[in-house]
Amino acid sequence: MPLHTDVLTAPEDYNWAYDVVDRWAADPDHQAMLWVGPDGSERRLSFAHFAAASARLANALDAVGVGGGDRVLVLLPRVVEWWETISGLFKLGAVAMPGTVLLTAKDIAYRVEIAGASGVITDLDGARKIDAIRDQLPTLRLLICVGETAPDGWIRYADLVADASPQRARRPTPGSDPSLIYFTSGTVGNPKMVLHSHVSCPLGHTITGKYWLDLGKDDLHWNVSDTGWGKAAWSSLFGPWNMGATLFVHDGRGKYNPRETLEFLQRYPITTFCAAPTIYRLLVLEDLKDYAFPHLRSCTGAGEPLNPEVINIWQAATGLAIRDGYGQTESVLLCGNMPGKPIKPGSMGMPPPGIELAVIGDDDQPVAVGQEGDLAVRVKPHRPLGLFLEYWKNPGATAASQRGDWYVTGDRAYVDAEGYFWFVGRADDVIISAGYRIGPFEVESALIEHPAVAEAAVVAKPDPARGDIVKAYVILTPGYRGSPELMAELQAFVKQNTAPYKYPREINFVSELPKTISGKIRRVVLRDWARQEEP
Repeated sequence: MPLHTDVLTAPEDYNWAYDVVDRWAADPDHQAMLWVGPDGSERRLSFAHFAAASARLANALDAVGVGGGDRVLVLLPRVVEWWETISGLFKLGAVAMPGTVLLTAKDIAYRVEIAGASGVITDLDGARKIDAIRDQLPTLRLLICVGETAPDGWIRYADLVADASPQRARRPTPGSDPSLIYFTSGTVGNPKMVLHSHVSCPLGHTITGKYWLDLGKDDLHWNVSDTGWGKAAWSSLFGPWNMGATLFVHDGRGKYNPRETLEFLQRYPITTFCAAPTIYRLLVLEDLKDYAFPHLRSCTGAGEPLNPEVINIWQAATGLAIRDGYGQTESVLLCGNMPGKPIKPGSMGMPPPGIELAVIGDDDQPVAVGQEGDLAVRVKPHRPLGLFLEYWKNPGATAASQRGDWYVTGDRAYVDAEGYFWFVGRADDVIISAGYRIGPFEVESALIEHPAVAEAAVVAKPDPARGDIVKAYVILTPGYRGSPELMAELQAFVKQNTAPYKYPREINFVSELPKTISGKIRRVVLRDWARQEEP
């Protein structure tokens, strides 16, 4: 199947690692990645490198008993082995489960248990987390550690692949077979498993790479994203490599440094740049006139709505507009400001070819121009390429996302007279803070584990820098009094018991929470409280 098509169809047999990576590798000089390490060291890697490395890993895993359909958790920072691993698992026919390195041991245990993961590929930090809960993970039988050393009981990645063949014959791969599981947070339960096939996400992101990122084989593309997020699939893997573009990867560690980003954009011949709105908000706080980006021609942003003022400041300084895009972990690009089309700052843009997007009402019919409704994708009579298969092992959630002929995204929007879509808000209670999606249930569950907390409710509070922050309302158990010291203690406790980015940046101690007659917390009231407070 050609790599560039105007109308994407789902082939019966498709394996992205063979049909994209290996095909680009036919040109041994075609560069796939320019990698910059934490110490500034550089590696320039071809598609031929990834074709051989992925074959070695697939052959090595095959030899130790990992097979088609097996789930493998992948917890790695922006190291070259992450890209080798995802491609290798695809060649094997296993199911990759990318996760952020920020996950705690508790987060990891939940993911391994519910997915029945049989293996994990991580670094030394991840291995230590897993060793702390090893007795809780009976399905894990293969432990692989990337790096110079590995703990007892772990196999070093380099040792595993050392003697494996760099050749692996292509085997038939039904395009509808599972290939990826991402975890997404909800409001009334634990994270859900978003199951993608070999075509839905890997091939589907041709839409993202071609129509929105506007990439070609001569581009050097930089996406600032953790490898554990769905955005990495969008813009650090499938979108760029489908188009033959070279990835710029900076394996930065520690606190984000906006000046370093600007220096890289100036130093390296990066032509296209993608980042979460939070990154752009930090970049425009710097003195942009001190920098020049002679090679940069395209800037995109996704993860949450981008403030129009940030778009205007960036364009005034660089001459480039930031083209907002919209989609989900469950999808490829669903709507975006496409190159060559007028941009309305703050708008989500328009849907790409192959996606029928609409704002629908309670009758499951598109609403009038300017009227708010549920943002939805038509899936009948034909389901478009790029949508997930299901919420695995959660038929209730899968069914709830389908309404009539539509997949309902869970977001609210409206369409203007020119066909531009405008984001209004989330229909559920998921908090998007600095581009991270955070489920209130997870934060509340962590808070309630502390002996001082009798009850807790978490909502989003608007914040000029992060979009939203996590705001908690807490009822204390008898004998405890609210104080700044207790607030700091609870914040530290949440950081220890769930991923650190989920902690509540503000906590109010209250005597009661607003509830419905059936006892459910009225988050809409809490959100009103949060909005009325001083930022």
